[in-house]
Amino acid sequence: MFEPKYKLTNKILADLTAIAEAKGIIDRAKILPQQEIRLRRQAIIRMTHHSTEIEGNKLNLVQVEALYAKKKVDAPDRDIYEVKNYLAALKYIEKVVAEHKLITEKVILKIHSLVTHKTLESQFSGAYRPGPIYVVRRHYGMPQEILYTGPDAKKVPKLMSDFVHWLQESEKKEISPILVAAIAHLEIAAIHPFNDGNGRTARALATLVLYQRGYDFRRLFALEDYYNTKRQDYYKAINVGENYDKRRTDITSWLEYFIKGFKNEIDNVKDKILYLFAHAVDGKVKSQIYLTPEQLKIIDFLDQVSRITVKDVEDILSCPRRTAQLQLQKLKKIKMIKSAGKGKATSYIAN
Repeated sequence: MFEPKYKLTNKILADLTAIAEAKGIIDRAKILPQQEIRLRRQAIIRMTHHSTEIEGNKLNLVQVEALYAKKKVDAPDRDIYEVKNYLAALKYIEKVVAEHKLITEKVILKIHSLVTHKTLESQFSGAYRPGPIYVVRRHYGMPQEILYTGPDAKKVPKLMSDFVHWLQESEKKEISPILVAAIAHLEIAAIHPFNDGNGRTARALATLVLYQRGYDFRRLFALEDYYNTKRQDYYKAINVGENYDKRRTDITSWLEYFIKGFKNEIDNVKDKILYLFAHAVDGKVKSQIYLTPEQLKIIDFLDQVSRITVKDVEDILSCPRRTAQLQLQKLKKIKMIKSAGKGKATSYIAN
């Protein structure tokens, strides 16, 4: 059975307490839906950019934002696929949370298949590796250095089964979701169950755990920022032994690193939220306005293009014209949007 070994140090407990306090502030703060949608979109773009850049992707933040908006980007196909794939994986994670699915091996394999679509041979995408795997460091003009040796491929199915069982039991035991996310991230990296895409799958899985267990912080955080800003610190923290057995001795140092980074990111989110809340001086924010997923898609699109039509909504929601018109009227009624023009030239802008 999988049973991670760690100590709850004073440092870990202090950071978890600070995160819990920030969570209360972020959850209660009243900001305009357009502001929240913009911050959420920025978080998705930052997550995708940094998680793929860690693995060598060359696209910059502006190019990632363009792909998110379904615009064309002049870049190598592989780089484009990696970014589109991670965006697809994040969308799948939202679906898993919305449908209240358990995190199973099937879910993890699906995440992997999404992040490696068209970048890994189809028989290896969404499937455990059939052979050995190594994490190496390459030195120019010298033989590569093996930093880590993954467990034997024959052991991978059992290791993953044990890990998923622990993951499901951890909720019943009420282990902090932040600790669970950190352990999930490390365990996928340790088992290295796939031929490629292990890091992206591990980071996406950690995000899923947090979203699913009520620690989504309104989905405004992007922990990948922290990993990518000081990449060598990330590599050092996650490579805590040269093989799987040695990694299982004690993972306290990794937990301290992960939780410190999470606290830093949540502090940044809190600062942004408090700034917006403090500047809502015109009385517009009287209470939090909760929008349906369909309404969020409409407002997100409107925020990017400044003006929207009924036809746009038909395309965004893949719905009949009548349904699109009703969605726009509902948003107009709650004063999220207002009409511009008349008749066939009618469009809608932010209110």
